[in-house]
Amino acid sequence: MNNEKGFSPMSGMLMVFVLLVNLAAIFFGFYLYQSLYTILLIITAVFFIPGFFIVNPNESSVLVLFGDYKGTVKRNGFYWVMPFYVRRKISLRARNIDSDAIKVNDKLANPIKIGVVLVWRVKDTYKAQFDVDDYVHFVDIQTDAAIRKIAGEYAYDNFDDDESEVTLRSGGDEIDNRLEESLGERLYIAGIEVMEARINYLAYSEEIAQAMLKRQQATAIIAARHKIVEGAVEMVKMAIDQLSDQGVVDLDDERKATMVSNLMVVLVSDKDASPIVNTGSLY
Repeated sequence: MNNEKGFSPMSGMLMVFVLLVNLAAIFFGFYLYQSLYTILLIITAVFFIPGFFIVNPNESSVLVLFGDYKGTVKRNGFYWVMPFYVRRKISLRARNIDSDAIKVNDKLANPIKIGVVLVWRVKDTYKAQFDVDDYVHFVDIQTDAAIRKIAGEYAYDNFDDDESEVTLRSGGDEIDNRLEESLGERLYIAGIEVMEARINYLAYSEEIAQAMLKRQQATAIIAARHKIVEGAVEMVKMAIDQLSDQGVVDLDDERKATMVSNLMVVLVSDKDASPIVNTGSLY
């Protein structure tokens, strides 16, 4: 047997009634001065009492008899089994892990800090109880291992082309799904169901954080300049075309070059231009 199976214990209320009848018989034995009869009844009552147990909602009780797994009680209620049964309670409620940020290397060997939120619960009580030593500790260790594995498979970011590959910063649902899949494979041996896993903290490690911030700023400035130049070229072309089409001024190639130069300086400069007004001829 390597999987969970159900178990149906006796009703606790029925055995309470039997115990009350036994107690009444004990008092009756005292009344009749039947010492041996009373002692036997007392021993029977003492034997009955430890067999009562309660299963609360979203809890379970794993029953073992002389080292043999007999089954798991998942239905909540008040029950009784023979006192020889060893009962081990396992919660079936969903649990959260908000892991501390750990330092790992990404695909490009950059040191980063990453943390995850994991929602999990016990699905197979047999595996959780008997296939691992401590299933809660097992979840903690395997979560740490899964984080390191995922971080090593992806780069933190891709500065050259944001769309060229999936990264930890831009992967979104794909990274979270990959993390859930990896954790599900690792925790299956312990009978654990991964309900949700997602990255909740991601940053460069302190020793390279400033350098990477400057790199990100430079990349953003270059991208912005690229857009500005594209827009300026379109505006200059439109200005020259409209001047020529409407016959406002007849410009030769040299004058067009001069006009383009002046307009590009005005449009592309990051500071306000201070034009010089020429009241004479162009030359």
